[in-house]
Amino acid sequence: MPLTGEEWRLAAQILPDGLLKTLYMVFGSLFVGTLVGLPLGVVLTITGPGHLKEQGVLHKTLGAAVNLFRSFPFAVLIIALIPFTRFLIGTSLGTTASIVPLSVAAAPFIARVVEGALNEVDRGMIDAAVVMGSTTLQIVSKVLLPEALPVLIGGMTLALVSLIGYSALAGLVGGGGLGQIAIQYGYQRFNTFIMILTSLLLILLVELVQWGGGALAQRVAVRRGRKKR
Repeated sequence: MPLTGEEWRLAAQILPDGLLKTLYMVFGSLFVGTLVGLPLGVVLTITGPGHLKEQGVLHKTLGAAVNLFRSFPFAVLIIALIPFTRFLIGTSLGTTASIVPLSVAAAPFIARVVEGALNEVDRGMIDAAVVMGSTTLQIVSKVLLPEALPVLIGGMTLALVSLIGYSALAGLVGGGGLGQIAIQYGYQRFNTFIMILTSLLLILLVELVQWGGGALAQRVAVRRGRKKR
């Protein structure tokens, strides 16, 4: 069936707003998830075996909590967090409400990304900082995080890609954004055109994030390499 002007007008009317809401959800949840996941990942690292502040019980407890939240399928997590989301936001519907489960899903993922990145830092650099009398905070802020920055950027890129997919799934429960448009205007109204356009926008968004994150990580790695030389 040929496309009509009405279909193009509908797409032009709803897709820009849906894209903005998706970006709001994704980057908002990445920000909140990083606020929780970054320090959690740092604590997991420095309390690990043989690290700066080895604490076996704390490390295992935090690791188990992170693994527990990571094991939840996102569709189940959204439903399970509805009471908590209503408590915080006042509603479980809409883009702002969707940031709550998205952030809860992002935080443990980011924590593991941070832990993995920091554990790749050359142990000799850490030992040298300890010998020079640096405090734990100084070692974390001036050695671990800067040296792990390219890997951290790559991990954050993966987190963003995952959040884009999760944000589309949030549309199933009234989360707004492109996911809800695909369901409400595409699937429920049998509008293949809208379904295709929303899918293309999500794919394009993922590709842009992957390209931008990869380019930024490579640029940072090259700059740090030049500093070392």
